[in-house]
Formats: sequence, structure tokens, C-alpha cells
Amino acid sequence: MLRKLLIANRGEIACRIIRTARELGIRTVAVYSDADRHAQHVQLADESIYIGPAPSAESYLVIDKIIAAAQQTGADAIHPGYGFLSENEDFADACARHQIIFVGPPTSAIAAMGSKSAAKAIMEEAGVPLVPGYHGADQSPARLRQAAEEIGYPVMLKAAYGGGGKGMRIIASAAEFDAALESAKREAQAAFGNDKMLLEKYLKNPRHVEIQVFCDEHGNAVYLAERDCSVQRRHQKVIEEAPAPTLASSTRVAMGEAAVRAAQAIDYVGAGTVEFLLDTNNQFYFMEMNTRLQVEHPVTEMVTGQDLVAWQLMIASGEPLPLAQDQIMVHGHAFEARIYAEDPDHDFLPSTGTLSLLQPPATSAHIRIDSGVIEGDEVSSYYDPMIAKLIVWGENRTVALSRLIRALNDYRIAGVRTNIDFLRRIAGHKKFMQAELTTHFIERYHADLFPILTPEVITDYAIMATLAEHHEVVTSNSPWQTERAFRLNEPRQIVQQYHYQDQLLAIELTATEQTWYHAPSKTHWQVESHQGHWYFSKHGHRRQAHILATSAEIGVMTEHAQVRFLRYQVALDQGTTTSAGGLTAPMNGTIVQVLVKPGDQVTAEQPLVIMEAMKMEYTIRAPQAGLVDQVYYQAGDLVSDGAELIRLTEE
Repeated sequence: MLRKLLIANRGEIACRIIRTARELGIRTVAVYSDADRHAQHVQLADESIYIGPAPSAESYLVIDKIIAAAQQTGADAIHPGYGFLSENEDFADACARHQIIFVGPPTSAIAAMGSKSAAKAIMEEAGVPLVPGYHGADQSPARLRQAAEEIGYPVMLKAAYGGGGKGMRIIASAAEFDAALESAKREAQAAFGNDKMLLEKYLKNPRHVEIQVFCDEHGNAVYLAERDCSVQRRHQKVIEEAPAPTLASSTRVAMGEAAVRAAQAIDYVGAGTVEFLLDTNNQFYFMEMNTRLQVEHPVTEMVTGQDLVAWQLMIASGEPLPLAQDQIMVHGHAFEARIYAEDPDHDFLPSTGTLSLLQPPATSAHIRIDSGVIEGDEVSSYYDPMIAKLIVWGENRTVALSRLIRALNDYRIAGVRTNIDFLRRIAGHKKFMQAELTTHFIERYHADLFPILTPEVITDYAIMATLAEHHEVVTSNSPWQTERAFRLNEPRQIVQQYHYQDQLLAIELTATEQTWYHAPSKTHWQVESHQGHWYFSKHGHRRQAHILATSAEIGVMTEHAQVRFLRYQVALDQGTTTSAGGLTAPMNGTIVQVLVKPGDQVTAEQPLVIMEAMKMEYTIRAPQAGLVDQVYYQAGDLVSDGAELIRLTEE
């Protein structure tokens, strides 16, 4: 068994690897950047080594620094986690040259699957079904455009060396091709250091089903069930589950055997995932092979009872696979929901800030939380905005889904925007509950998943915020115990103003004998508070809520929604909007391209600036037609959240 393991990663996956290594008696070494000096993976590891500035290109992606850290600490192995250098053949080769065990496949296997185009050629020879497409060496825009015409629109443009939805575009027509190609190549170069592209026929309404495979150095290979990862946003997975629902046994076996053939075709060793698209006729097509551990591996662990990181470490130590194919059993059903610091209502824009509140649901044999942060930690713009992975298990899909919804209801996060409400709407959607899954699920049910809160609901939440803020007034029996809300010979009243989106809310409550009355909605309210838990009753209907108040805003969180109100006096000073469509930077990041200059006439929704943050590109568009007055930044400049990028004079 390995003696000392360096984890060349950060956050949730680094913490997860450290925990298994500790159970196996393996000492661990963490690496960290300036942004991660106090991160949880640094606290958990036995040792830690500083590797440079916050940008990953200057720290976590620098091979020489990782190798030097391993040598300095005497680590005999490196686990790359996922992302960063996990599928970098140069890194695996560097480990071999310095006689350090790379916990992953051989360099040749990474090289074979590292290029999606080369991988498809290998899979075709191995008899694995392929989606029609182009993965040739000629990368000229003219040849790629020609290939798209030959395949037939719509087509999927993908980074050949990419993953995680980066460098990927769906192109509906020839008119969109040139702009999409330029953007995808730029994003791929920034994320992977290679802008080679491939094209595939875009299948309508497919499912995304992947197979977990493991191979050892002794010629053994197995598959551990399958995962359905169909529900995605921006081509990134949102909720995953295992096993894939409604999948015929014959299809399940055929996919598993095809995945093993794919792995054996490249003499694979270690953990890998073979990803397929499944069409409406249950025909599956090879999409790609990820030569690393997947983000969603815990759902496989929950249904098989196996620790996949332990398997990785045993195989890296030269041991055979712990189980044969006929010994691998699947029990029950599991879901994983990725908790992100992002704003689904604004195109999933990442959210940065300090986690002023972080209260996950209680863990148990049925509920697992994989996270790399605790309350008080910062979500920065330098790395992926994942806060945690919520994994639940049940005896069947129905039970597991009920537990997932309950756990999402119990999750409490403040300080950053999150996707918890969005996840809850997906999990509770009728079609999701019926397992009618497709990679277009979010687009198809957009109206259901992005509901507009009614004025009545917004008012109710504003009333709850007001009752909480004035709790000492509400619960006091003596007017002399407070300076607020007391009027001689008049009923006590509370008046509060908030700013919600672009509207001003004025809440006025009047005391009755036992309740507080809101005249516009003709509702009677009561409030209780016990050990930090808030309970609000509307006409006798009692519900629990969590209240988080800061100097700038107050948030009301219930099992149905999380609503934040800006305090009125703060709202008056907000200035230019910082929404995704405004003229200010929506987060910390780097300017990639400025598309206009002073004096240009622009139309509403015209792209003005492209910026990059958290490994993704975002386009700032004109909120209305006008004249460009000032341009404050140029390509390559770093900008802070809220920085004014362009001044636009409205026509």
C-alpha cells in the first residue's frame, strides 16, 4: 500500500480523497494557493505545501510545482482528483520520470482519450457505436464549416481536449457558426491549453448515461453499474442518479460490456468513465471517456457499497481489483445534487462572497455531504463555484427522491446566491419524478423551473422579514420596552421599506389583539422565535423559516423559496445595476474581448464585452439602444465585481 499521498487538487475532492487515505493509514499532503491558505483541505491533510498565486495557471496547473511539492515531502504517489491536471498526459509522464506513482491510468491511455477525435477513432475500431461527426486534423474554419454542412444542422461543437461543458456550443444554423467557433476555441484554449475542435450531430432529446469502469494491472476489468446524468445546465451536470431509471436490462449489460471493451482497447488501468448518449430508441452512442474519477462517483458508491477512491489507491499500489464482475451488486437508488454558488435566474452566473451561513442537512446512512468549505469560508472567482455535493440513498427511486427533496428543504446557505431552489424545483417536477429524462430537461420545462414569484408571495416574505426585524416590538407587552411602534391612543404600527429587484415594497402592519394585520392583503400574522428558529403563522397556517439579516439585506428562507430584500436606504445608493445584462462586471474576472469603442451606436441586447470567470465566458449586453460614451477596460484587464465596464448614453 502507498505510504504518503499528495493530492494535486483542492476543495471538495481533495477533502474526500484525504478522508479515504486516512482510513487506509496513508499520510496525506495538500497543496494550496494564496486563495486557499486557510481552506479545509489544507486543514485536513497531514502536511501542506504552498504552490503560488491564486490563479490556477500559476499554481494548481503548474506541473513543476506539484512535482517539487511531492519531492519535498517524500510523497510516493500523487492523486490528481478531477479537473486541473487529472487528464494531463504531460503530468502523468512527469510523475513517471520522477518515480512518483500517478493514481490514474497510464500516460498512453490519457493520450488516447485526451483527444476526443482520436478517442472516437479508437472506439470505432473497437466496435463501440459512435455519433456521426467530424474529428479530423484539418482545423481550418472553412473545413469545420464544411463538416457542419455535411453532418447537417443542428451540430455540437466541442473542444477535443475539453470537458465540463467548456469550449462547447450548440449551433442551429450556418449563420451562427463563425461566432460560435471563435468563442468556443477561445474558451477551450483558456481552460485546456488546446483549442482543437470536433463536431458531432446534435441528437434531439437524448439521455446522458455513463458507465463506471475499473481496470487493474493484472488484466482484470469490470463495470460498476451506470449513472444517468441527463439533467444539465450549460452542458454541466446538475443532478445525477444511479442506476439509470427505466433502462432495459439488455441495454444496461450491452453498455457495460461496450464500456469495458473501450477501456481494454487502450490498456486502461484505474478508474474511468465511458459516457454515452442514449436516443429515444434505446440506441447508445459513445461520446467520450474521462480518464479520471468523476464528480458524481458518490452515487455509484452509495448503490454498490464500494469506496471508489480506495479502489484507486489499491490499484495504484499494484493490487488486483477487489471484486469480479459477478460479485458487484447494486442495492437501492441514489441521487447527487450539486450545490453551487450561482444565480440560476441570471443564466447561472457564479456568485462570490463569504459563506455567512452554511447549515447542511444532518448526515446519516441515507444522506452524505461532500464539501470543501465551512461557514465563514470564501467562494472566490478563481475556482469552480461548487459548495458541496448532496448525496442521498433510498431503497428505491421514489424513496431516494423524497429524501433528496427533504434534504434540499433543510439546506441553509447565505452570503452567496445558490441553486438550491432550482434543484428543489427539478427534484419536485412531475416529469422528473416520472423519470422522463433528457439533456434538454431544463430548456423544455423552463417555465416551471424558473417561476416568477407572484406579488402575493413576495409580500408574504416581506411581511415575514418585517416581523423578524421588529421582533422585540411584536413580542413586547409594554410600550416602554421599545422606542418603536408606540403611538398614544393609537394601535401599534410597524412600517418597513425594502427594495426587491426593481420595485420598492412598503410594508405596514397594525397590531390587533392577538395578531399583526396587513391591510392591503387582508391577512393576520403571528411570529415566534425559538433558539434561532422562526415560525410565522398566516391565518393560523404555521410555517418555519430561517432569517438572515445583514447591514445590506435580509433573507427569508423556507422550504419553498429563498427571497432576499435589499434594505431601502442601501437600495437608494446602488447606482448602475450589476445584473448579468448590465454595464458592470457581474463578478471578479478577466476581460477577454471588448466588442465596441467610444462613439459606437448599439442596439438593445447587443454584445459589448466578453469576460471570463470561474472557467467560463460571460457576455455583457446592452440593456437598451444607445451610444457608447466610455470604455473603461481592455482585453486582459482584471476587473472586480461591480466595476463599471462601459458607460452608455441612452437614446
